[in-house]
Amino acid sequence: MTEKVDTHEIFVEPFHVDFTGRIFMGVLGNHLLNAAGNHSQRRGWGIGALNETSHTWVLSRLSIEMMRMPEQYERCSIRTWVESVMKLFTNRNFSIHDAQGSPIGYARSVWAMIDMQTRRPCDLLSLYDGDILKYVVSEEDNVCPIEGHGRFRFRDAQFVRSIDTYYSDVDINGHINSIKYIEHILDLFPRESFVRGIRRFEIAYKNESYMGDTLHLYRQDGADGVTDVEVRKNEGEVVCQARIIFAPTEQNNETTL
Repeated sequence: MTEKVDTHEIFVEPFHVDFTGRIFMGVLGNHLLNAAGNHSQRRGWGIGALNETSHTWVLSRLSIEMMRMPEQYERCSIRTWVESVMKLFTNRNFSIHDAQGSPIGYARSVWAMIDMQTRRPCDLLSLYDGDILKYVVSEEDNVCPIEGHGRFRFRDAQFVRSIDTYYSDVDINGHINSIKYIEHILDLFPRESFVRGIRRFEIAYKNESYMGDTLHLYRQDGADGVTDVEVRKNEGEVVCQARIIFAPTEQNNETTL
């Protein structure tokens, strides 16, 4: 099993934390994506190798649930593994640990591989003779105890703001970076929400957007402190949907999964 699981070490720099001294969710998200990229690269499924045959990975879903966020100057590690592979998608999980090796959070993600010319999904089970199946780790061998990805139902979402997109929003795949959406969405919330801390952040990517597109953000507040956000582009096409759950006031970012 060990050759199927990678560990990615991180150090929380002062410029990677917010005013509470805890890591930005966007920065943590980048570390998760880096861990995934490194894991794939070591097994011949990295972006560099895939680009040679006009393929690339795109993130479809990401759910992060934290007992606490890493703090300034803290050393942590991220373990990552492939849980399952289907025809068009693969499920990858993560566990985040403190310096003593104790888990402080988990994440689940769904990825698709697309043809860079057609932008259409590829058959993972036939690509490269199904080599990716060799790296699957069963749930029994590596547990990710958080809930899977939920469903979004927008019935009364209220428009909040529009955002123009520029050069710094674009990633190597030529579309708006997946982490940029997380940052834009979290900017909708007041300071006191982040004093409490984020317990769970979930995002589903629906369509690509590109430099020059205008993003429109809609917010829908639900029960038990749950807020859903939908991002649309230009004439209303849905780009992504997210769910944010902040820790209750009395817990102050210390939660139990």
